[in-house]
Amino acid sequence: MKSKKLSPLAVYLVCAAALVLLFAADQYTKSLAVQYLKNQPSIELIPGVLELFYLENRGMAFGLLQDQYWLFAVMTVLFLIVMVIVFYKLPKTRRFLPLFAVLTVLTAGAVGNFYDRFLNHYVVDFIYISLINFPVFNVADIYVTVSVAVFLLLYLLYYKDEDFAFLHKNAKKEESDG
Repeated sequence: MKSKKLSPLAVYLVCAAALVLLFAADQYTKSLAVQYLKNQPSIELIPGVLELFYLENRGMAFGLLQDQYWLFAVMTVLFLIVMVIVFYKLPKTRRFLPLFAVLTVLTAGAVGNFYDRFLNHYVVDFIYISLINFPVFNVADIYVTVSVAVFLLLYLLYYKDEDFAFLHKNAKKEESDG
């Protein structure tokens, strides 16, 4: 059964609006962290479990690759180029709305952290799960982590290989031949 086609402009506008709102939420939480947590002791929200703790992360996840600003900049720009291509190529149908949503959230996380790196050469992290001594993270990191997990679930449980035929170079030729 074919999925109903959607207006590409409507899909792009909704994704762009969501991206802007998610980016704004990320930046707002980081500004609150700077305002209330910088040079202050951590704040225990749930004793022994969850704290707010200010950290300027000059690396990536888990503090890896410290001070590799240009590497992160190049990786993010390449990622954003790939996202533009994927957004353009994705069929504008109801079946792909979950994928548009996931990729929008993922892109918002990447843009949020890239903006910090571009502006400050570090990312503001402030959420700390002390129960498991997990590295300090931020809202953009949550966007990235959750969207990747949901993408994997969608890929494994919802979409089929043929749903992604449009990504292949010869997809148009194969469609017209078949």
